[in-house]
Amino acid sequence: MQKFILKADKRTVLGSKVKQLRRQGIVPANLFGKTIPSQAIQVNAVEFNRAYKEAGETSLIWVQVEGEEKERPTLVTGVSRNPMTGDKNHIDFHQVNLKEKVTANVPVEIIGESELVATNAAVLSQSLNEIEVEALPTDIPENITFDISSLKEIGDHLKVSDAKVGAEVEIKTDPEQIVIALQEPMKEEVIPVVEEVSEEITGAEGETPAEGEAKEGEKPAASETKPAEAPKAE
Repeated sequence: MQKFILKADKRTVLGSKVKQLRRQGIVPANLFGKTIPSQAIQVNAVEFNRAYKEAGETSLIWVQVEGEEKERPTLVTGVSRNPMTGDKNHIDFHQVNLKEKVTANVPVEIIGESELVATNAAVLSQSLNEIEVEALPTDIPENITFDISSLKEIGDHLKVSDAKVGAEVEIKTDPEQIVIALQEPMKEEVIPVVEEVSEEITGAEGETPAEGEAKEGEKPAASETKPAEAPKAE
């Protein structure tokens, strides 16, 4: 198993002043444990990202605190991020006893292929992304896999109880909880196209008046025909 080592310095900058650290590429953090007091530390953002990408929350990160000879075995139990940039604001390192069991949330990994999903005859619905387990720190699995090639029909599913883990790992999540299932794909709603039909206005209900005729409610237009002249007396 690969050993992830991360250097850390003791932190004296506290409160709102930690913004100065973040501008310098340093992430404020706390290191705590069951039998040790919480200690303020700080780590290089680039070095932490490299270790955390590989270790995640299930593998040990050995923290080498400034001025200490021994590295501390820790699990990352909390990472707060800037909601706008995604940069890490603060990290929690939980120092563990290698001889005592701890609980951890292990990611679910989907493997295999379902023919119904491949042909778009079904969609895969995933209800759980993590499963809580209890084990010694060195026995926590990186992930728990579920093979969907066994799902053949709509409604087929895999539950937590279908997880394959070693005897040294105890699953704490409800075994009856569904992890993944095959569901019918949503049908697209077809909106009928309505053609506009112009109504012909006929008869007394509003036939278009002929030229020179008055519309309903209007006075007749003055006739352009000159009135006949009275015959001259001879």
